[in-house]
Formats: sequence, structure tokens, C-alpha cells
Amino acid sequence: MSSLFLGITSVTIGNVVMIAVGLTLIYLAISKEYEPALLLPIGFSTVLVNIPLSSVLDQWIEGVLHRGVLSIFFDIGIITEIFPLLIFIAVGAMIDFGPLLEHPIMILFGAAAQFGIFATMVVATLLGFDLKQAASIGIIGAADGPTSIYVAGRFARELLGPISVAAYSYMSLVPIIQPPVIKMLTTKQERAIKMPAKSLKISKRAKIIFPIAVTVISSLIAPNAAALIGFLMFGNLLRECGVLNSIAKSAQNELANIVTILLGLSIGSTMTADKFLRPQTLYILLLGLVAFVFDTAGGVLFAKFLNLFLKNKINPMLGAAGISAFPMSARVIHQLGRKEDPTNYLLMHAVGANVAGQIGSVLAGGVLITLISNL
Repeated sequence: MSSLFLGITSVTIGNVVMIAVGLTLIYLAISKEYEPALLLPIGFSTVLVNIPLSSVLDQWIEGVLHRGVLSIFFDIGIITEIFPLLIFIAVGAMIDFGPLLEHPIMILFGAAAQFGIFATMVVATLLGFDLKQAASIGIIGAADGPTSIYVAGRFARELLGPISVAAYSYMSLVPIIQPPVIKMLTTKQERAIKMPAKSLKISKRAKIIFPIAVTVISSLIAPNAAALIGFLMFGNLLRECGVLNSIAKSAQNELANIVTILLGLSIGSTMTADKFLRPQTLYILLLGLVAFVFDTAGGVLFAKFLNLFLKNKINPMLGAAGISAFPMSARVIHQLGRKEDPTNYLLMHAVGANVAGQIGSVLAGGVLITLISNL
């Protein structure tokens, strides 16, 4: 009879705190709609894994290993890197690179807005994290959940839970984080700068060639990014080729939904009290915010720097859209522009910078993996 109550009698303060954390994530997902597709399964999984002797995790019983379903998901999907890569196919199938091709200069902002990754790495090392952990924390600044999971899964699996929560939480808070940073670094006149409607006319052939060319060139520059950029661009090729519409739609919907659920549950399996309730977790959450602020500032300041040499000025807010929080950041920039001038229409330029940020974040992840792996 006592074995029936062993779970209850084994509850620790840590278990209670982590169950509360899981319930908080569920609340934020449902009530506040903060990245609900990920935070809801992560929160529910956090509750499950912090129930003492829970069968969802691996357990040794009388010398025999009994596999838990969430441990199996983690081994199959995270350690092998399959789940993040499958998500990239779905993301690629959702993205229209047309706005970027129409305004090629926006690719520069996709690179400049990755500044926060490397700045945060420096701060993380000063706080005592080793280089691989610092790289995994810095990649939160990519504003790209799958890339954060991919890099952390390779370099710092012990930090995967807080890194994932920070990445997706701050992505959902982009409308709160970016505006004050942008306003602090720009004037009203700069925010009201109008942009030309369209620069280039893009053919279907160009849209088909683009994902192939990006895959080849990027993979040659950073071979460790080949899987990341390749799966992203394969998804986009499904979208643009015109002969696989049903498969492209399946990638956007069924594949994205199924893998997102499994990814969230797998991440939650790492959020046990012994792994999460550490001072490191608070540092990671703070550093994630620092990364987003630095990314936004880096993009804006780079745009202002370019304006020193350009006759036709660029609205510097577009630099902030170079982060990979697609399409949320583009909408934020467009709305800020409309507040300064209701006739200002920045959406397509901002989307161009935003999708450039998607490419930039993946390349940044590949570059980090290449550099850190060789040290």
C-alpha cells in the first residue's frame, strides 16, 4: 500500500517549484498567447517530469532500465537534431523570400542584427560560462527557436531547457522589447523616413534558383550550417517550385504542428528541478534579454551608419527587423512607422529584412558551430 503513495511522499520543494513553473508557462501560452505552440507543450511536459518517479522519464527499477517516453523523444529528436531540422523545412515552406529579392540591400540587416549573439557570448563568458555554453546562450539572440535548440543540443544539453524557454519567450515579447530600444536610438524624423515601393521585379525562376543558390553558397562558407540552411531552403523550394503545392501545404501545417508538439515535449523533459533550479538559469534568462536588445540596437545602428553614405536614406528602424522573429518584428517596425506617419508603408521592406534575418541566424549558428568545434 505504501508504494501507492510513494510519489506523494517523495515530493520535494524543487518539484513543487518546477510544477509551478510549468503551470506558469501553460498560463502564458493560453492567457497571454506567448508562443503557445511551444510553451504549452513545454509547460505540460515540465509538470510531467517533475512528478516524482514519473514514468515519462527513464527509470532504473531492480537493475532494469525502463525507458520513459519523453526520454525517448529527446534521444530521437533532439540528440539526433532531427526535430529542429524538420521544423526548418516547415519554416522554409512558410517564408516568401520575394520581399528580400525585391530589396536586396535588406540582406545586410539580416547580418548586422546578429550582433547580439556575439556580444552576449562575451558577457556570458565573463559570468563564468565556458565557451560552448556561452555560444549556446548567445544564439538566443538569433531570435530563432530551432537554431537555439540545434546549437544548445550540440554544445550544452544541460542548458537546453532554460535556453529554449528564453528564446521562445523573448520572441513572443518582441513587440515589447524592440520599440523602446528603437525609439532610444532614432529620432522622430528618422522613424518617418519613407521607402520606395519596389526595387526589382522578381520572376518565378529567380525564386526557384534562390534557395538552391543560398544552400550551395552558404554551405561552402560554413559547412556546419549545411543541414540548417539546407533544410530551411528545401522547405522554401517546396513552396516555390509550383509542382508540389500539396506537399508544401503539408509542410506548413501537418509537419509543423506534429513536430512542434514533439519538440516542445522533448524540451520539457530537460526541465527537472535538479537541472533548472540553478543560478545559471537566471543568468540565461537575463542574457537572453540582453541578446535581443543588442540585436535590435546593432541593426538600427548599422542602418544609421549606412545612411552616412547613402543619398536616399534608409529608415533605420528596418535594421531592427533583421532579427529572425518572423513575421512579428516586421509588423512591429511597420506599426512604428505608421505611428510617425500614417501614410508610411514599411511592411514589405521590413519583411525583406526579417527573412534576411532568418538566413542570417542560421548562418550565425553554423559559424558558431564551426568556430567552437575547432577549439
